[in-house]
Amino acid sequence: MLSRLAHAVVPAFGRLTVTADQDADLAPGSVLAANHTSLADPAVVLAALHRLGVRPVVMAAAGLWRIPLLGPALTRGDHIPVYRGHRRAADALDLAEAALKRGRLVLIYAEGGIPTRADAAEAPPGPFRSGLSRLVERTGAPVVPVGQAGARRITSGNPVKQVAGVLTAPLRRPALHVHVGAPLPPADDRAATTTRAHAAVTAAWHTATTHLTRATILAA
Repeated sequence: MLSRLAHAVVPAFGRLTVTADQDADLAPGSVLAANHTSLADPAVVLAALHRLGVRPVVMAAAGLWRIPLLGPALTRGDHIPVYRGHRRAADALDLAEAALKRGRLVLIYAEGGIPTRADAAEAPPGPFRSGLSRLVERTGAPVVPVGQAGARRITSGNPVKQVAGVLTAPLRRPALHVHVGAPLPPADDRAATTTRAHAAVTAAWHTATTHLTRATILAA
């Protein structure tokens, strides 16, 4: 349901375009690793993946489950709450592993959070935490890098700026772009998995920012 909702709503907030490498493969049981820049980018990525025929399970901050309407929707969609710094933190990997074994695709934000910057500018992905590499080690799942750019133009900065961004986005309709890269086979160890995945997501993000820049110039 969330993928369908994102597919329907995101075009009202921005001009979304989607590209993929020629050898990109969104095979069942894959881990999708995306860069995280804004509260808006999960919706942008879900809308893009919906266009490609993919409706993944999302690993997201557990606090979202406390939001009325959204929480029950997340539960119905079998999305995975992540309890950071909590005794239940390990549950997320167990649920993700089970989803992959059922043939679902799992979307993970390996940076573990969004930037605290006040500006809306793009920046490359920050350091990855260990969750992605541990999940790959347990399952042997391929990692599909996903790069997105433009979501910070919908909402970023302090709470006041975030609300203002969402309210004005339907008028501004900023350019948004998502790029899907080729899958990465499992590496020999966690460190190598993290390094390769971070490089691939960064490359996908670079491609997305290039398309974003072109779209902005054409719209000017």
